[in-house]
Amino acid sequence: MKKIILSMLMGVAAITAVSAQRVKSPFVPATVKSALTAKYPAAADVSWEKEKGNYEANWGGKSGEDMSVQFTPDGAFVEQVVAIKVSNLPAGVITYVKQHYKGVKITEAGKLTDAKGTLMYEAGVKGKDLVFDEKGNFLKQD
Repeated sequence: MKKIILSMLMGVAAITAVSAQRVKSPFVPATVKSALTAKYPAAADVSWEKEKGNYEANWGGKSGEDMSVQFTPDGAFVEQVVAIKVSNLPAGVITYVKQHYKGVKITEAGKLTDAKGTLMYEAGVKGKDLVFDEKGNFLKQD
């Protein structure tokens, strides 16, 4: 019984370690904060998360997450995601989700632009982020 409980706890810890974790502002490197201020001077009421070793700043809108950007610990820009309505996703995204996640609704959507300027779309489905190219073709699960 102890082995089962220990295994379950280790599984939960592993899942938690992979997902985004809230970070209080004093623990965000100054280089990251400076990069955010330089690129997005109007960002206000920013909340922080650490995701895949990078720092993610979120702000805006009712949920405080209409805009999110990621920076590496040394302040290099990784990507930005602007929240959009699900109805504004390319048709290919909707088709893909209907085919691969029957009966499941897209809970959130975003327009993603990476450091190279590549436009992509994100669709939140069952706690996962599905990433699509600008035409709505599936690329990966994040």
